[in-house]
Amino acid sequence: MNRIANLLDHTVRQHAKQLAMILICVCAFFVNNCLIVPDIMESRNIITAREMVYEGHWLIPTMNGELRLEKPPLPTWLTALTEYIQPDSLALQRGMAGIAALLLVWYFWRFARKVLYADPIIPTVLLCTCYNIILMGRTASWDIYCHAFMMGGIYHLARAMRQAPHKGLHYLAAGLFTGLSILSKGPVSPYALLLPFLLSWGFVERPSMKGHWRYVAMTVVVALLLGTWWYGYVHFSQAEKLAAVVEKESSSWANHNVRPWWYYWKFFLETGIWSLLLLTSLFLPLKDKWRRDKRWLLTAGWMLASLVLLSLMPEKKSRYLLPLLIPASYMMGCMVAWWELSLGTRYETKADRWAFRINAGLIALAVGALPSAMEVMVYAKGAVSLEWWIAFTCFALVILSTLIWSLIQLRPMGMLAAVAVLFMAAECWVLPSLEHLINNPDRKSIALTRTIEGIEDVPFYHAKDVPLRIELVYAANRHIRPVDTSCADSILCRLPMVLLTHEGAGATLPDELWEKADSVYLGHFDDNPRPKGNARHTDEFAYHLTLIYPPTE
Repeated sequence: MNRIANLLDHTVRQHAKQLAMILICVCAFFVNNCLIVPDIMESRNIITAREMVYEGHWLIPTMNGELRLEKPPLPTWLTALTEYIQPDSLALQRGMAGIAALLLVWYFWRFARKVLYADPIIPTVLLCTCYNIILMGRTASWDIYCHAFMMGGIYHLARAMRQAPHKGLHYLAAGLFTGLSILSKGPVSPYALLLPFLLSWGFVERPSMKGHWRYVAMTVVVALLLGTWWYGYVHFSQAEKLAAVVEKESSSWANHNVRPWWYYWKFFLETGIWSLLLLTSLFLPLKDKWRRDKRWLLTAGWMLASLVLLSLMPEKKSRYLLPLLIPASYMMGCMVAWWELSLGTRYETKADRWAFRINAGLIALAVGALPSAMEVMVYAKGAVSLEWWIAFTCFALVILSTLIWSLIQLRPMGMLAAVAVLFMAAECWVLPSLEHLINNPDRKSIALTRTIEGIEDVPFYHAKDVPLRIELVYAANRHIRPVDTSCADSILCRLPMVLLTHEGAGATLPDELWEKADSVYLGHFDDNPRPKGNARHTDEFAYHLTLIYPPTE
């Protein structure tokens, strides 16, 4: 009877953990995912997806009517599918990225359980409460797709090398997922996620590859065929254009956003609230053997190899560190799991006890400061009511009390649960209340032109010597093509048109034009996503719109 009871208790616990993770993922990637205005990367992807659907440019993508070959098309194809289901639905477009994030979490969980032989709940909660993972899972761009597919490839590859049953199928799946990753963002994820994993796996596991090489060859062939067929198609149909894009992208990697090799020294900050825990997990296990085992060695080596390889690239951006968060979450999970096992037992050490308390205490201090921060930054600006601020303060105090109790009683899982609940509340409750602070409340978007009668079929243009923000093309939901505003004939031959100008059509166009054309001022539109006073507020988003047409008799 005791054995049956223990089995039932274990089953209930496992299902409870799975349900908890489903709830965390839904909050992290789907709830209120359309509140923030799309950024430049999302705009590019969604515009290209629209032109696939409405103009049929599936294999040779275009953006604003021009070839768009810089990125492989798989994420854009998936975004385009949402246009069939519900046109112009940002929530659904971002929801597709959320599904990719779910795929990442699913294989992350499976890897922890089947490869690391660890309790998957701890590292998975850590992963889903890293800021960059949440952000990319809510963003309709390319990053989350390539790393999600690559995580699937790594899981199946590790299972195959561990001599799992049906290892041939695992190798085949590894090739398929690696190919999908390449078709999502080229060699980015194989370089930043797969190669570091293989280096660490080879160093720690020292696997025997006898009897595996033919399967490895199959994996490589499948990955290359699936990942590069589109490049081959474009090469034969648009050889010169592709060569120009390859040259431009290569130049960008070597000359654009070039940073010194130590630029990523603040890599631990990418985990957000777990920054100190990441450093603790990296250095504390070096103190003695009890805290480190093969799981820690594998994931720490994986993370450090990823950091080194990314640091070798000339072009560096903070979001490029996204793949590093995957092994980092496993490594932090090893530390928290060790604390859960050792604290309060004979294996406990003074270093472990103080390390945990400092980590939990720092998070508690941050949570304790939230009510005052919200009072100054939100309530004082009239963004929320007094009742809302009081309710939030009470909630923050509950989380703070849980963290203090966890700190005193040495309960790592209490700390983890408190942070998970805090994040879910932020995503479900706090974020909608901050919408007017995050976005520009005075924004008068060019999207309003969609409802102006009489210009539905009139083409939009902008001055060719003034770069156009691609976000305006997304908002207008139509092409906005360049035109030479210094030449009256170039304007007259395109009439009627709607012209976008920063200073107004009268101050921009030549005087002789008005002898042969009439105009109607449509208004001033400002698509700045951030309010005035914000560092990201710029005149590049503000335009005067004028309808120019041939004179009527």
